[in-house]
Amino acid sequence: MIGIDIIEIERIKKFYEKNPEAFLKKIFSIREIEIIKEIRSKLRLFEFMAGRFAAKESFMKAVGKGIKIGFSKIEILNNEEGKPYIVYNEKIYENVSISHSKKYAVAVVIV
Repeated sequence: MIGIDIIEIERIKKFYEKNPEAFLKKIFSIREIEIIKEIRSKLRLFEFMAGRFAAKESFMKAVGKGIKIGFSKIEILNNEEGKPYIVYNEKIYENVSISHSKKYAVAVVIV
């Protein structure tokens, strides 16, 4: 199955700025939050979070479970070459692509 999602980076920025800690805990795993906290550039921060959000939405669409899974239970990490992959229920999914433009982040996941 294939899942695809696109999101406005500005939308993620607004959610984050409304309540940063609550947003991070709801959407990201502990390891992802550690990575996010190391990002120094604000632009890069919001691109990163939007891309991860889109990848999680894409994964939920691909597995056909919608938001019932819970965003923070889906972990998006990168391998040594920087390619993203998903960890869910201790299983690794490698067919993940994330991209950004100035205004949008998009992701495709094949399961």
